[in-house]
Amino acid sequence: MIIAGFASSAYAQSNVTIYGIVDAGIVSERGGAAGSVTKVTSGVGSASRLGFKGTEDLGGGLSAVFLLEEGVLVDTGAQDSTGQAFNRQSYVGLKSKDAGSLTLGRQYNLMYNALGQVGDPFGVGYAGTAKNLFPVAGADTRASNAIVYSTPVVGGFQGEALYSLGEQAGNATAGRQFNLGANYSNGPLNARLIYNNRNSDTAAAAGVAAVLHDTGRNTLFAANYDFTVLKAYFAFSADKGFNSAPLNNGTAKPYGVVFTPSLDSNDLLLGATVPVGTAGTVMVSYIRKNDKTTFNQDADQYAVGYSYALSKRTSTYVAYGKIKNKNGAGYTVGGNTDAGTGDKAFDLGIKHSF
Repeated sequence: MIIAGFASSAYAQSNVTIYGIVDAGIVSERGGAAGSVTKVTSGVGSASRLGFKGTEDLGGGLSAVFLLEEGVLVDTGAQDSTGQAFNRQSYVGLKSKDAGSLTLGRQYNLMYNALGQVGDPFGVGYAGTAKNLFPVAGADTRASNAIVYSTPVVGGFQGEALYSLGEQAGNATAGRQFNLGANYSNGPLNARLIYNNRNSDTAAAAGVAAVLHDTGRNTLFAANYDFTVLKAYFAFSADKGFNSAPLNNGTAKPYGVVFTPSLDSNDLLLGATVPVGTAGTVMVSYIRKNDKTTFNQDADQYAVGYSYALSKRTSTYVAYGKIKNKNGAGYTVGGNTDAGTGDKAFDLGIKHSF
């Protein structure tokens, strides 16, 4: 839905678009400490959302842009983050054909975008989501107080940079985060190289001592190539330091025993999508988490899925994912929104975009 306004010839053209995704599925999970569970879950393939975005043509190739996006839980009707009306994205900025774009606010981490848009055949959704093992949770999904600059695309190449201010009094680096990205897209090839640096320090305040850590650092390379008969996907991430591999399930005891996130690990993804007829797509992937610490808590994920487009806006899907945890690792099989409770999950659902 687009709302356009024209005040007079003295004012530039502007428009506001209302958009969203409504996604819900039946999910059956097995292998968790609390036992098996079958549930209706929101955001299995893509997170359900309601958003508003707009542009205003300022002339000379320059536009003002904004976006406000809220997460919605279709199964209950609640916000997916209580107390945050536009928790998914909220930014405003300027975009120029010649100079690129600059935006301020809560925005996606460049590493998360690279994995979801380029490296993962499941698009970080369904039971095969790469979020289950790749380090893209919390601030590695979205960063608040962020400044993002993207260059124009030249010959298929584009540069990106993100800087998120920690905003802690007396310490300019505590809580800050930055990303650097190099993107290439031309014909059947898409590739991105991202560096993520996250400071998890807490500044001293009101008689409480500062908490200091080494920085979490990630280097991610993601690529896909369309061979027409199938599209091949690849992703590799090197992760080192405190908070370099945050847990998507947000708990240290998913299987009833303590599990500590790795401080030194690599992640490898190999996958493909295969078109079936005019409306179907098969998705497959294998992911390997290699824990390089003395705990050696590795994990392997195998996943397969199928999506069928009923129309340009509506699709149905089915997916299955399984993780083999080793040496006490505690990774879980989830979807786009829900992190899951066990080492196996089966999805059956429907998604509508507007």
